[in-house]
Amino acid sequence: MLEAAIRPDVHAFFDKRTSSVQYVVADPITQHCAIIDSVLDFDEKSGATATVNADRILEFVEANGLKVEWVLETHPHADHFSAADYLRSRTGASTAIGSHIVEVQTLWKKFYNWPDFPTDGSQWDRLFSGGDRFNIGKLTGNVMFSPGHTLASITYVIGNAAFIHDTMFMPDGGTARCDFPGGSAEHLWQSIESILALPDETRVFVGHDYQPGGREPLWESTVGDQRRQNIHISQCKSQADFVAMRTARDKTLPMPRLILAALQVNMNGGRLPEPETNGERFLKIPLNALGDTRWD
Repeated sequence: MLEAAIRPDVHAFFDKRTSSVQYVVADPITQHCAIIDSVLDFDEKSGATATVNADRILEFVEANGLKVEWVLETHPHADHFSAADYLRSRTGASTAIGSHIVEVQTLWKKFYNWPDFPTDGSQWDRLFSGGDRFNIGKLTGNVMFSPGHTLASITYVIGNAAFIHDTMFMPDGGTARCDFPGGSAEHLWQSIESILALPDETRVFVGHDYQPGGREPLWESTVGDQRRQNIHISQCKSQADFVAMRTARDKTLPMPRLILAALQVNMNGGRLPEPETNGERFLKIPLNALGDTRWD
């Protein structure tokens, strides 16, 4: 599956507000590229949105003479808004996400009481299934279905680089939570095992870095590093061990502060709600929909 001889150029953009890592992945021969897991800025206190992160990426693309072919999502994010629709409008690139987004849409439209919301994934130009292939210039991208953190999570393996979203963090950060609606610790363990089956030298790029111990943000390791050093994987000898650890840990975590705001945007391809009769846009926040969750 891995084209180890091909080394794409990978440029990371860290968003301190959400601890998210955005990527530009470029073919060094053709200068074609993809943008992965972009962030649309949102301040929940004022309700303001901005395109600072996305514009920083666009400036980089222009300065380096790159052509954006794809705006890719690894999963519907619960902790930040996606800038996919904005970037699509600015670049003309195709947008894509995992095909199981339709299950996320079906599940979450009930939370928001949106009977007319389309749940066919038509908000993206392409829906990827596990095993699908696509091109970025002369690079070949391979799609791995990687559920657990969400129903729809996928991993992009592009050349010798794997973009593993929220399955694993840097080795000192462990693994992702699985307690969102549709999450599964069992499925996450299986997804991690699939990623760890890639060659040891595969470069691994994470979706977040929460800077354990206050260190500087990091985002790149290898499959070998993760297998040997990941603090959650190394202490678990079986799926049962991992599920017990992950379930106990998740019970101690409060929900992400933006989950109810972000998912209504992100399951709609990064589109903000349409303006209402007064010309303003409004987010819809269901009260008590997630049950008895831990507070901060």
